[in-house]
Amino acid sequence: MRWAGGRRSGNVEDRRGMGVPLVAGGGIGTVVLLVLALFFGFDPGVILNTDTTPSVTEAPSPSPSSSVDAQKDFVSVVLADTEDTWTALFAQMNREYRPPKLVLFRSAVQSACGMAGSAVGPFYCPPDRKVYLDLDFFRALSQRFRAPGDFAQAYVIAHEVGHHVQALLGVTDRVAATRERVSREEANALSVRVELQADCFAGVWAHHANANRQLLEEGDLEEGLRAAAAIGDDRLQGQTQGRVVPESFTHGTSEQRSRWFKRGFDTGEPRRCDTFGAAAL
Repeated sequence: MRWAGGRRSGNVEDRRGMGVPLVAGGGIGTVVLLVLALFFGFDPGVILNTDTTPSVTEAPSPSPSSSVDAQKDFVSVVLADTEDTWTALFAQMNREYRPPKLVLFRSAVQSACGMAGSAVGPFYCPPDRKVYLDLDFFRALSQRFRAPGDFAQAYVIAHEVGHHVQALLGVTDRVAATRERVSREEANALSVRVELQADCFAGVWAHHANANRQLLEEGDLEEGLRAAAAIGDDRLQGQTQGRVVPESFTHGTSEQRSRWFKRGFDTGEPRRCDTFGAAAL
C-alpha cells in the first residue's frame, strides 16, 4: 500500500500514555474475549474485565516512514484518506461530512460506551462518535486471524469509519430503535446488515483511494478480502466452539463479509451498499 507520502489526519487522539484501570476479576482468556467482542455488533457499550500484558507492536509492512512511530503514522494517513473520500462523497449527497476522532489506546480505554479492554478489538462508539483502536490488534489480525498486510489493517480502520458514516446518515439510530422492539434473533439479523454495510463502505473507500490517489499495490485487494473473511461469524464460531449457529450471527459469514467489501470496491457507490434493502445477503 502506497501510504508513506499521504496526508496525515489531525483527528488522531493518542491516549497510549494514559493508564485506565479495569475492574478486577473475570478469568476469561484474552483470546476468548477478543472473539466474543467481535460478536458485540456496532455498540460495544460493555465493561470487559481482562488481564493484559505489554507486547511489542509491529509496524505495517512494507512501511517506509521517517516517523518514530510508524504505526501511528500509518493510521493517521489511512484516516486522512477516509476523510478525503467521505467528504467528497457526502458533498455529492449535499451533506457535510464531519470526520470522527480516532483514539489510540493501550490495554484499556474509557469511552462514552463505557470502559473497554484491548481485548474488545477496534470499535466505534456512536454516542461520542469516535473510533477506538489498540494497535496491538494488528498483530492479532496477522498472527491469530492469519490476515497480514498493511491493507488488511487499513480495511479494519475503514470498516470502523464505515460505522461513523452510518451514524451520520442516521442508520445507527434507526437500527437501535428497531432493535428495542424485536426479538434477539431479529436484532442479531439487523446487526449483520449493519456490519455488512460497514464492510461495503470500507470497500467504497478503497475504490476511491485507488482510483483517485493510487494507494493500492498489487495484492492489496486480496489482503482486504482475506481480512474480511477471517472475521466472519461462521469461521470464528467454527474455530472457537466447533460448531456454527447462524441465528447467533451478528457480523455475517466470511463469504458475505468479503462479498460486500468487494461490492463497495467494485462500484465505489455508497447507494450500492443498501444491505437493509437487499433480499439476500
